[in-house]
Amino acid sequence: MTVSRFRHLAMAGAALFGALSSAPAAAQGDLLIAPTRVIISQGGSSEVILSNIGSEPATYRISAELRRMTEDGDFHEVTEAEATPAELAALQMITYAPRRITLLPGQPQSVRISIRQPEGLPDGEYRVHLNFRAVPPALKPEDGAGSATGVSIKLIPVYGITIPVFVRRGRLDVSATLANAHLVKEPGGSFVELDLTRAGQRSVYGEFIGKSARGEVLFDLRGIAAYPEITHRKVQIPLSPDALAKLRGPVKIEYRELPENGGALIAETAATFP
Repeated sequence: MTVSRFRHLAMAGAALFGALSSAPAAAQGDLLIAPTRVIISQGGSSEVILSNIGSEPATYRISAELRRMTEDGDFHEVTEAEATPAELAALQMITYAPRRITLLPGQPQSVRISIRQPEGLPDGEYRVHLNFRAVPPALKPEDGAGSATGVSIKLIPVYGITIPVFVRRGRLDVSATLANAHLVKEPGGSFVELDLTRAGQRSVYGEFIGKSARGEVLFDLRGIAAYPEITHRKVQIPLSPDALAKLRGPVKIEYRELPENGGALIAETAATFP
């Protein structure tokens, strides 16, 4: 290995370590990505770091798509024919490269994301979702050999990770409130359910923390968002058996930014559990 090649890999590894240290990472199959959300304000650019954590070379295809959040926190895909003017603007202004990557085991590589804002773009939050999907390897001759009956089926799982990319333009206000916190017990498990209401021009994103009257943390659920297309979301916070056993009396529930984003309080509510 040449000195320049070694230096390049070392710098890429350091970049991946920095990304993992400062932001959450997502893993699916043999692909690791950090960060899991990209926010570009006003102008500029950003990047995400991909790493192949498997033992074989792997190829990934990158594409941009539109998705809308539902009130239960799920997403459904939106075609260009169904898209709003703001969604089409987001799809047209966000560019990224490369669009196909082959990574050796343990090899990281960055994907550069930039924006080209058109003239007269209204203030607001614009969003696309980048999809990183594994490309199945070509079948070897022996893999395609037929069985004694002449029929052979080989199932190859295809993994993918999707992350949101936001472009924020102008001064965007947002607020949130919490209400109707209550305990739900079902055969599959117990959870605290509550209503999250969002108002304003952009999304909110953070974690839910439940604290007892003595300040003990009873539960913590990270990565909960409400996007501008919804004003209300039903949130369910799973409870471990230990948390369920301690869930008695008054409990304060906080919705905060993640610690790496400052940890500011977004909203809070109180509930008394029997």
